[in-house]
Amino acid sequence: MTAHGRYLTVNGARLWVEDTGGNGPPLLFSHGLLWSTRMFDAQVAALRHQYRCIAWDHRGQGQSEVPPTRAISIEQCYEDAVALIEQLGVAPVHLAGLSMGGFVAMRIAARRPDLVRSCILLETSAETEPTENVPRYRTLNRVARWLGLGMVANKVMPIMFGTTFLTDPARAVERTLWKQRLSANRRDIWRAVNGVIERDSVVPELGAVTTPTLIVVGDEDVATVPAKAERLHAAIRGSTLVRIPHAGHSSSIEQPEQVTAAISAFLARVAD
Repeated sequence: MTAHGRYLTVNGARLWVEDTGGNGPPLLFSHGLLWSTRMFDAQVAALRHQYRCIAWDHRGQGQSEVPPTRAISIEQCYEDAVALIEQLGVAPVHLAGLSMGGFVAMRIAARRPDLVRSCILLETSAETEPTENVPRYRTLNRVARWLGLGMVANKVMPIMFGTTFLTDPARAVERTLWKQRLSANRRDIWRAVNGVIERDSVVPELGAVTTPTLIVVGDEDVATVPAKAERLHAAIRGSTLVRIPHAGHSSSIEQPEQVTAAISAFLARVAD
């Protein structure tokens, strides 16, 4: 991201925040588990001339502070995001969240509509973590805590990325870069993982979402399958659903032009 980065103390934690500045409408990006603001570099590069793009690392991830708690709850990350928006004085914002970032964004849209001009939910769900996934996450945590994520990166990559991205010879350099970034997670990432797998459902809250909402899902997403996006679409009145061909769980990286185009078209409609 070509943006000014700095630490801000938010809710008592030092969070890494990147801000392009400018006078455009504020567009905030909330990243997914195991990643950072880097997930949205392509979108920021394309949209920064029209919007004030702001991205931050959730506490316990990226460059932000890691608290000593056993789990960094989604509710804590929600409270951080609310406090960040208020602290920056940028409300109401266009708010985009991918996967875990979407867990945060939809909570804000449901509970604090005064802060949100529109909501963009990518590769995410309002439901609890599927029971069958929890043992795999627990294993991931044990390995990450004692040996580092590099030991299981080859198993995590097919969860995070779709088949097209993983098998395209022309994207070998990109795959290597993202595998390196995945492996570079600090060993205490397990605290953030616990928060994700222990999150509560917010399905009952979706009826409170009245802000314009875009739902984006890659047709190769195996972590949050398209059926979950369809349920979100059905539950949020007036929402728009866009399917991204040849994209998995990290669509902003895998098909950046398509995701940016979907976001740009949606925001143009919201502004009309």
